[in-house]
This record gives sequence, structure tokens and C-alpha cells, in this order.
Amino acid sequence: MTKRAFDVLMSAVALLLLSPVMIALVVWIRVTSPGPALYRAVRIGRYGEPFTLYKFRSMVADADRNGPGITTSGDTRITPIGRFLRRTKLDELPQFLNVLRGDMSLVGPRPEDPRYVALYSPQQREVLKLRPGITSLASVQYLDEEALLTGDDWETRYVQEVMPAKLALDLQYAQNPSLWADIVILWRTVVAVLR
Repeated sequence: MTKRAFDVLMSAVALLLLSPVMIALVVWIRVTSPGPALYRAVRIGRYGEPFTLYKFRSMVADADRNGPGITTSGDTRITPIGRFLRRTKLDELPQFLNVLRGDMSLVGPRPEDPRYVALYSPQQREVLKLRPGITSLASVQYLDEEALLTGDDWETRYVQEVMPAKLALDLQYAQNPSLWADIVILWRTVVAVLR
């Protein structure tokens, strides 16, 4: 089975099985916080092409216009339900739609904001040869990334420390991607989230 066939099959099954949960989350978000249930963000995908990434909205409406593009520790824009969605990673469920559309894969480098992709070195840009993923080794290692981004110099820490470390893991994956590696990363993701 090819990676793309695996992605399509697993995403379709996930959307089918999780549709009651997703409908409940849409209602919960709409009832508890004004604004749309889905958040759309421009991210950079395969070959450097921008695409629209879908997530359940975990912050106040228009949060991206009223603060940084990266969520930091203690960000006051996060809604009460948003804290739950982020902690459980349920905010990522709509990305199965991105996988079906071909924008993303189940496993691959996490899609980045265009502002930060512009800072990639030529070597780091190698990750753009792959479809971005819902999860990755870097996602597992940096499951609680927000906690690392504290203080006034959070962006410097992200650009100089966190982003290069995550990209190093993504480059390691890019050197030898396989369906078996994807299954292992998916399993590690489930275990990490359940903890």
C-alpha cells in the first residue's frame, strides 16, 4: 500500500468514526464562544506551496489579528474549551480533511507559518519536498511546545532553538520515510496524547 493510499483510507475512516465527536465539538465551540467553529490558517505545504489548514477554533475570533502567530504559554486568547481542545489535540481533527484533499499527510513535517518558512536555511527547506503531516516525530517530542515559549523573548527562542530542533527531526524523517515509520509515529502520537 502506498503512503497516499494509506493516508486517504485512514483519514476517511477517521472522519467517519469521529464525525459524532466533531459535530459535538462544533456545537460546543459555537455555544461557548462567538465566532466560527473552524479556524483557517495559511500554511506552507509541499514544494513551498501555500494552502489553507483547518483546525477547530481554540482561541477567540480573530486572535491571529490580535497577537502573535504562535501560541505562547499562558496566552489569554485561548478560550476555556480551547484549552481542552489543545491539551487533547482534538483541535487537529479537521486536518483529516486536509489529508483527503492532498494538502497534507497523516505523518510528515508539521506545516509552518509562511513568516517562519522564510527563515529556513537551504538544508531546512528540504522538508518542503514532503507533504506536511498532522503529526511527526517533532510533534511527539514537542507535544507541549507552548510551555517552552514564555517571556518577552519567546519568538527568539522559537526561531533559534525550537524551530531548528524540530526541523532536525523532520529532516531525519525525510531521509528515510516509510509506511512502517509512519505507523510507529502515529502510535507514538496516540500514546503521547493519552498520557
